[in-house]
Amino acid sequence: MAPAYAATQGLEPVAVSAGVATATPSLMPVPASVSLPAGVLPLSGGITILWDQKPSALLSRAANRFTHRIDALAGRVLPQQKDLAGPATSIPVHIQVGEDHDALTVHAKENYSLQVNASGVTLTAEGPDGVLHGLATLAQLVTRGENGPQLAFAEITDSPRFPWRGIMIDISRHFMAVSTLQRQLDAMELLKMNVLHLHLSDGTGFRVESKKFPELTEKGSHGQYYTQRELKDLVAYAADRGIRIVPEFDVPGHALAFLLAHPELAAQSPVNPEPKNKNNAALDPTVPGTLRFVRKLYAEMGKLFPDAYFHSGGDEVDPREWMKNPKIVAYMKDNGFATPQALQAHFTADVQKVLADQGKIMVGWDEVSEAPIPKEVVVDVWRSSKFLASASADHHPVIVSAGYYLDLLQPAAQHYLVDPYDPAANGITREQADKLLAKGGRPDLVNAFLKEPAPAPLTDEQKQYILGGEAPLWSELVTDEMLDARYWPRAAAIAERFWSPASVRDVNDMYRRLAVVNTELQITGLQAQANTHRMALRLSPGNADPVEYLASATVPLRNYVMNRYVSHRGNALDEIGEVTSPDPFQTVRFSMLVDQYVAGDHSVAPALKAQMQVWRDNDAAFQQVATARGLSEAVPTSHNLAVMAGAGLNALNGHKKKLSAADKKVFDQEDTLINSSADVSGSFSGTSFPAGGLMIVAEPALRKLVGL
Repeated sequence: MAPAYAATQGLEPVAVSAGVATATPSLMPVPASVSLPAGVLPLSGGITILWDQKPSALLSRAANRFTHRIDALAGRVLPQQKDLAGPATSIPVHIQVGEDHDALTVHAKENYSLQVNASGVTLTAEGPDGVLHGLATLAQLVTRGENGPQLAFAEITDSPRFPWRGIMIDISRHFMAVSTLQRQLDAMELLKMNVLHLHLSDGTGFRVESKKFPELTEKGSHGQYYTQRELKDLVAYAADRGIRIVPEFDVPGHALAFLLAHPELAAQSPVNPEPKNKNNAALDPTVPGTLRFVRKLYAEMGKLFPDAYFHSGGDEVDPREWMKNPKIVAYMKDNGFATPQALQAHFTADVQKVLADQGKIMVGWDEVSEAPIPKEVVVDVWRSSKFLASASADHHPVIVSAGYYLDLLQPAAQHYLVDPYDPAANGITREQADKLLAKGGRPDLVNAFLKEPAPAPLTDEQKQYILGGEAPLWSELVTDEMLDARYWPRAAAIAERFWSPASVRDVNDMYRRLAVVNTELQITGLQAQANTHRMALRLSPGNADPVEYLASATVPLRNYVMNRYVSHRGNALDEIGEVTSPDPFQTVRFSMLVDQYVAGDHSVAPALKAQMQVWRDNDAAFQQVATARGLSEAVPTSHNLAVMAGAGLNALNGHKKKLSAADKKVFDQEDTLINSSADVSGSFSGTSFPAGGLMIVAEPALRKLVGL
């Protein structure tokens, strides 16, 4: 009997089906080159993985995960064979892999080729990262035909557009269990994302066991932190999936959790343990002990996270923290630092040297680039895409986060159309900035978010400095239970932007594939739908349908308006806004069908009627269950949805009567609400909020149907 890793030549074709499939493979990210010829291989006989040489332990574990995922997608445990001595119905999967000394680094060889045909499957990669990506694609080729699960024929040659494709999880504001982080890593592997950026310290919490500074968790963790053993295991879990973990310990701002343990390092004394804004407290960069503290802490933390990159924050340093301290002002004058930005640049250079001496490459948010800093510092652009132009022009490596902030609760399409090379893609207009300034916004903050005047397109030289991007999720309004649903599936659309060619931009096709990929994620372990359903049941015990039907047409307030709403309501995350998706698939599908109907395809009318009847008739059921806090606030929103759905049904049924003034007012009210929450200029003032903190996102499609 040949060993499992021996290549087998001269195979007879396995059984091939004509493949009357109920689904076309929905690949995400779209490969660089892909052809899907007719034909499928039935999976009833299982698969046999054959290596061209003995696989590493990492690759053996990857193969085991792949077979378990195939079982989950097939809905049953498929036969597994170590060689081809068994039935000929087993699909041979040949894997050829080269040696890559840069594996699991930003320089890893991630390309692969994949062929699925009558002879079986061949996966070829230059390194282990490519094998992981190829297996992720192969899992997406599983569809269901009339005879059960099957593997679609394919010819794929693939490589990523950018080497840095990440997500950022804020663990400081809401702590996340290790198992929750592991689920995100599992999903990332399937979407070919390779960096998990963990925001581990902030004003609200320090989340890592420190043996050098045990007082940090004693006074700054609220009893919730990771042990060093847990983090080492998490790093290994990520590495198994081709994912690097980059830690962030934020200095010199967002430092309250540090200062509760070390008040002697504070820019402002005494340290207020419960300030109105926990983000403002800053370290004093002029105190020698500050840099000693940073050096010692970073040395300890760097050993837990072996990746070459280390994020030191550097964002949102409130200049008042320094300028109200006479000693700091005197230090600035004596040393020629004309502005707080110049002082921060000096501190940034010191921190960069600390990290370089420890063998690390420093990453900092884009504020660190507002004054000259060492060229080695990687700039994480977040406030406006314009900073990717200035940072790359100064020859800094760049990570693009601007345009990908998932906590803004924007739809997947909005993130999907932001290109990492576009310096004008994200930010606010002059008109929006003027609105914020008129409401009392700080000029320095507002102007940083401006995207006007638009920078020139990046030169080819500048593009070489763009490493890729990240999708951040700040967790002020995200609990452990909510994390899966707030990341996925929207993060999958961003993963495609970071991996696939720039020309892949068809939003409708993205949503078609995203729905399928979302199902695959749930089947293979993600808990987004299960957790959301449990939250709905908590609000409406015994009957969550009315809650979920309303949620299918609504979204939470966007662009930080939800933050104000929750604060106004007392900061409890226990209302229907936490159940609603930022991008409900039912409304996405409904909107596409309306476009088809308006374009003349009336075959979709029955589907439109069915959906609108659900929304119209749900109002009575919702009112019956909405008797307590968390749902009662949304009763007016439910009623408005019923009014608009009823008007849509009348229009579809040929009732030409003019909308009543009251009904038109409902449409206009929802339209105004959507527009006011469409950008950050409407996000930072006022205390008047819509019912339940919800917007009826189906309104534009319903408006189109009724002819408004």
